[in-house]
Amino acid sequence: MPNETIEKILDLARWAPSGDNTQPWRFEIVPDSRIAVHGFDTRRSVLYDFDGHASHMAHGALLETLRLAATRFGLRAEWSARAGCPDEAPIYDVTLTPAAIAEDPLVRHIETRTVQRRAMRATPLAETQKDALAAAVGERYTLRFLASPGERLAVARMLWQSAGIRLTCPEAYPVHRDIIEWNARYSADRIPDAAVGVDPATALLMRWVMRRWERVAFFNRWLGGTIVPRAQLDFIPGLACASHILMRPAEPPAGFADHVRAGAALQRLWLTAASLGLHLQPEMTPLIFRWYARAGREFSAHPGMANRARALAARFEGIAGAGENDAFSFFCRVGHSRPPRSRSIRKTLRELLRNGVH
Repeated sequence: MPNETIEKILDLARWAPSGDNTQPWRFEIVPDSRIAVHGFDTRRSVLYDFDGHASHMAHGALLETLRLAATRFGLRAEWSARAGCPDEAPIYDVTLTPAAIAEDPLVRHIETRTVQRRAMRATPLAETQKDALAAAVGERYTLRFLASPGERLAVARMLWQSAGIRLTCPEAYPVHRDIIEWNARYSADRIPDAAVGVDPATALLMRWVMRRWERVAFFNRWLGGTIVPRAQLDFIPGLACASHILMRPAEPPAGFADHVRAGAALQRLWLTAASLGLHLQPEMTPLIFRWYARAGREFSAHPGMANRARALAARFEGIAGAGENDAFSFFCRVGHSRPPRSRSIRKTLRELLRNGVH
């Protein structure tokens, strides 16, 4: 198989979503129509990558995007995790074989799918839309839609609570400081400030405050520094949507490969939403803080953070009607809106290929 075809597949696959646009993968084209995807995770530097779960889900989204992209060329893509590799640096071997298959309808949405962090319309989802989204994730997962005004208000309040932890946790500060590309409409490896979801005045203040943790701590303590960001980034968007969606696995994850499979399901969900004319925003921080809380793991040296995470977990479980041991893989909101005018893009294929473009 010509390397040119493989490169075209990878050029589509690289548009898969990843937390804060980290793109935790590199590609290697190997003989006999195979691809080695060298994954990595960011658990040692990113608070939100609990045990690498977020990165593993991103790997799954990439592998599913690669599978879909291959159908454009009449190819079947199948992957397996290479034995003996650590969870922090898994390698996925992908085999491409000719098959009598048509291009998957989701392929056309791979490059246009994006995050909508701003308010969306609260127009209810049609039952046909709900059915399509539920079918997209497959039999391994179920979806719960939190769409009534009362449910959206409950989620908005929970997001406000979660943002209070996120914005006052010293261990989260380096992530917030480094992921934003200022004065940018597009960003190849971060989030452009125009896509963050705050108004220009708030963005200008954030840029100055976020240069040093001491400034952040001062504003938070004495000037109510979290109020406006929490309102604009969490509470208002939590209300202004058609529905929040909880994705629940049929069985609790038993290893990193289960998180990879969850990532594949969430990408099908996201692409299906795009095909229905919907936009989507992940809302993962309540889930992530709950993972820490229910695992009994300390994530901050700041007094009281663990207790706040446990209180958040209990609130989440109340909304979800779940117990402490129930597993959830993905949390997001969806709705109708105009396409975002700003977005994260991706590193070039040349930058992502370990062995260069042929």
